[in-house]
Parts: sequence; structure tokens; C-alpha cells
Amino acid sequence: MRFEIMRLDDVDGTPVDTTVVDAASVKQIVQQAAAIGQRLWIRPAGSSTS
Repeated sequence: MRFEIMRLDDVDGTPVDTTVVDAASVKQIVQQAAAIGQRLWIRPAGSSTS
């Protein structure tokens, strides 16, 4: 399964960076973000785009 991870702006919470990773990489990215106090939004990566 793949996940879309969006890094969020500290002030207003808008996405500033988006990446799609496999499930095995999610834990590492979350740990790195937690270490520096970064906010993330994680959701399953879907094939539907508008």
C-alpha cells in the first residue's frame, strides 16, 4: 500500500510539500517529522485525481 504524506505549514496548516511513499517508509518519515516538530497529513494514496 502507498501513502501520500503532506508536510504542513506551521502557521496556517496548508500543505507545503507532498510525497507518495510505500508503507514501509511511513514510520521513518513520521519519526523524522516528530523529532523536529513538523506537522504531517497522511492518507492512503488513491488513483483518483480531479
